[in-house]
Amino acid sequence: QVQLVESGGGLVQAGGSLKLSCTASTRTFERYAMGWFRQAPGKEREFVAAITVSGGGISYADFEKGRFTISRDNSKNMMYLQMNNLKPEDTAVYYCAADRSFETMRLGGAQREYWGRGTQVAVSS
Repeated sequence: QVQLVESGGGLVQAGGSLKLSCTASTRTFERYAMGWFRQAPGKEREFVAAITVSGGGISYADFEKGRFTISRDNSKNMMYLQMNNLKPEDTAVYYCAADRSFETMRLGGAQREYWGRGTQVAVSS
């Protein structure tokens, strides 16, 4: 069982930055690929970024255009999402996820092994 808790969300002006964190409660964090997803009001949850177990492989959604950076620290059971140059359309609840398959994390539809409860990000214009 893996418990995931997101933090770091908040209200920021357009052009600003936020760093989200995901804390995993598990002794086997290094066995899981990790990812970030988001869901805006009235929209489906969408993929944001994913990182392999070692951190050596990363995948981003096209909409990010170099604004977001995903990272992880296996010694701390933590994953991060640095978001720069935020836009109002980035407003959403951001979720972290864990799955033993990096490919499933990137491409696996709505199914991942574990989800956090989300943290709200609001970007004002």
